[in-house]
Amino acid sequence: MMNIPIQHVGGNQGRQLYKEVRVDNEYRWQRQHWRTLQTAYRTSPFFEYYEDDLAPLFQTNYKFLIDFNFEAIKIICDCLQLDMPVTKTKEYYVQPTDCKDLRFLVSAKKPVGVHFPKYTQVFGQRHGFIENLSILDLLFNEGTSAPSYLEELVLSTLDE
Repeated sequence: MMNIPIQHVGGNQGRQLYKEVRVDNEYRWQRQHWRTLQTAYRTSPFFEYYEDDLAPLFQTNYKFLIDFNFEAIKIICDCLQLDMPVTKTKEYYVQPTDCKDLRFLVSAKKPVGVHFPKYTQVFGQRHGFIENLSILDLLFNEGTSAPSYLEELVLSTLDE
């Protein structure tokens, strides 16, 4: 897992809003992340195909975490040939009523109830297939077939 260092607020300020979380650019995290991706995926079938699209994420300093995340989502959507979602909420809703709540899908700590069909991964012979590794793993290994792979996923938790 690659983490982005953030600047933590002091104890008196309490919790901060997501839009106010600042990236700590004193540490060269982007350089380290990019080198990690290059080392892990340089031999994958589609790394070079997406390399130029993704590189700016690791070459531009971002002041706020939300700006990095939105740019990453935009680039991934472009790579998958998907339209970038343009609407944003103005406030946090514990239980939204006007849309399907899919926030559980981004939890790294809970299983998401999705069966991921196997595809060839760079280190698959050594480690076996690792489910739900990352969208970058899927892109670098499946390339232009990644959107079809995602469309075929059966989200068993959504059938509730």
